[in-house]
Amino acid sequence: MDEQELKKRTQQFGLRVMKLVGALPENVVGRAIGSQLIRSGTAVGANYRSACRGRSKAEFIAKLGVVVEEADESGYWLELVIEGELLPSNLIEPLLQEANELTAIMVASRKSAQSSVANQNS
Repeated sequence: MDEQELKKRTQQFGLRVMKLVGALPENVVGRAIGSQLIRSGTAVGANYRSACRGRSKAEFIAKLGVVVEEADESGYWLELVIEGELLPSNLIEPLLQEANELTAIMVASRKSAQSSVANQNS
């Protein structure tokens, strides 16, 4: 998967999160989780784009770390939506799977970039 495909995939993830948050119950719990989820879910793509514009390999690696954190946090909030029975789990599970896949992709990308830097320095 190249940079452009991953930019699009993270953007689609953000859009899907936005739609899900719009469907959450209009109560204290729905608003609280929705607020957290909208922040982390949309931050995945925004921070990935920022990482791609990094001025150095070190900056790229650091910013990918933020993407990993945001994707993983999104997974956490999605798990709470499921376990708190705020929406039917069959509606949430594909998005949770995408959050987990994006987390794994970003972790692998970060490790690869770190290895690349380590090999250049040795």
